[in-house]
Amino acid sequence: MRIPTRAAREMEDHIMPMLRSCPCFAELKRVHARVVVSALSQSCYLATQIISVCSAGGRLEYAALVFDHVEEPNAFLYNEMIRSYAKNSHFLEAVGLYKQMVRQDHVFADGFTYPFVIKACAGLPVLHLGRQVHARVSKSGLGSNSIIQNSLIEMYTKCDDLVDAHCLFDEMAERDVISWNMMITAHARSGQMRKARALFDTMPKRSVVSWTALISGYTSSGCYSDAIKVFHRMQSEGLEPDDISIVSVLPACAHLGALELGKWIHAFCNKRKLLEKTFICNALMEMYAKCGSIDQAHQLFGDMRDRDVISWSTMIGGLATHGRALDAIKLFVEMEEEKGKRVRPNCITFLGLLSACSHAGLVDEGLWYFESMKKVYGLDPDIEHYGCMVHLLSRAGCIRRAVELVDGMPFPPDVSIWGSLLCACRIHGDVETAVKATERLLELEPEDTGNYVMLSNIYAAAGRWDGVAKMRKLVRSRKMKKTPGCSSIEVDNAVHEFIAGDETNPHFVDICRMLDLLASELTRSPRSTAERTSSVDLCQEEEEEEEVFYS
Repeated sequence: MRIPTRAAREMEDHIMPMLRSCPCFAELKRVHARVVVSALSQSCYLATQIISVCSAGGRLEYAALVFDHVEEPNAFLYNEMIRSYAKNSHFLEAVGLYKQMVRQDHVFADGFTYPFVIKACAGLPVLHLGRQVHARVSKSGLGSNSIIQNSLIEMYTKCDDLVDAHCLFDEMAERDVISWNMMITAHARSGQMRKARALFDTMPKRSVVSWTALISGYTSSGCYSDAIKVFHRMQSEGLEPDDISIVSVLPACAHLGALELGKWIHAFCNKRKLLEKTFICNALMEMYAKCGSIDQAHQLFGDMRDRDVISWSTMIGGLATHGRALDAIKLFVEMEEEKGKRVRPNCITFLGLLSACSHAGLVDEGLWYFESMKKVYGLDPDIEHYGCMVHLLSRAGCIRRAVELVDGMPFPPDVSIWGSLLCACRIHGDVETAVKATERLLELEPEDTGNYVMLSNIYAAAGRWDGVAKMRKLVRSRKMKKTPGCSSIEVDNAVHEFIAGDETNPHFVDICRMLDLLASELTRSPRSTAERTSSVDLCQEEEEEEEVFYS
């Protein structure tokens, strides 16, 4: 091993500040040249700093050349190179360098090595490598290091091994908030919300990350009311939401139609200068669009300083959902023609565009845009795009053409595609195609009673009562039950859910009284008696038909 002279150490101390303050890569190369000229290229001290600067600038190839040039790298140099690889997502290189390190006789992995090696194992993710590193950690006596323990927990959770993660968590002598948050996040990400909530309720001290992990988990699991309740509770306990917790709760607002809470979040973001962040505005736009306030979404879109492809796609999709197909197409054209920073449309953009054409029955436009995905932008349509086209063609009465498109798909049709065909067949009275679509639906969703009802109605409209009897017999033999309807409403920032026939609702009596009141008011309506009678008869007929079908 080279022992630096006093003069060499003085030169190292002189060059080090230059390396730390390098403003650009060109200046780093000039200082590195001085290192080489000064015969200090073997200095691990300077090489470590050069690699650190390269890592910050993403110059990993240059950093690797510097490392490879050092004949006897020490532990500090190995650690810095492994860290650089791991932080820049070069996980295979990080693991490979660690393996090289442990084969050396003069260097040993330490508490600074393992967190980044474990991060690389988690990033790959390769569980058996992580376990091997865990074994070496235990043999080295570093098993109680909290930073390493947290890294191991993260590795196990990212490798979907929650059992070992929990074992390690339970064995920890001291758990910090990071340990708790990782376990909550892991269970929430895997949909295990009961375990996530149990951990959350027992942790001694919570951070905004803890609350956000729970909110995000509830939203991802479709428990939107719970997500909003946790968000309100977080505020009541004096914690201010950050940008991540905001984008976690906004989808819950969108799904439940909690517009008032969404507006409050918008005002909060405006006050905290968070609207400068594009992803916040995108989440707010989606919330407004799904809550029916498309004009507010459009206004927010117009006020945005920086729009990415998600911004354009969200606005185009929102306009499409609200039946404003021409506005959606106009916005797409504007996106294509925008000067300066060009944003290329992606598959989500075309999904909104094709949906707009489908809602408006613009067959020619839809076909043109569908073809342009591949020809103009090099995008391969996926099953959702085919679904939009099938919906567009079948609703327009082009059922034969829709069937040809389905038969020519590069992947098996899903439930939504066969469902679109089935609905169109009911409208246009195509019994033959309806039977084909239903057969496929029953293979994919044998327990969905709606498919049986739909085909039964098509048979009835065509006068094929033997088919109606067959469907009813099939439903009875399988003892199927109708899924009750569900609705929700937001009152005073609280979301209330209602399920048809749910007598356990605490407001059930009041609801029935209000329904009776509404019914009595309807009988006093100025509409003609004949018009009222026909409406009542129609509703009654549909209800009776459904009851007979399931009885």
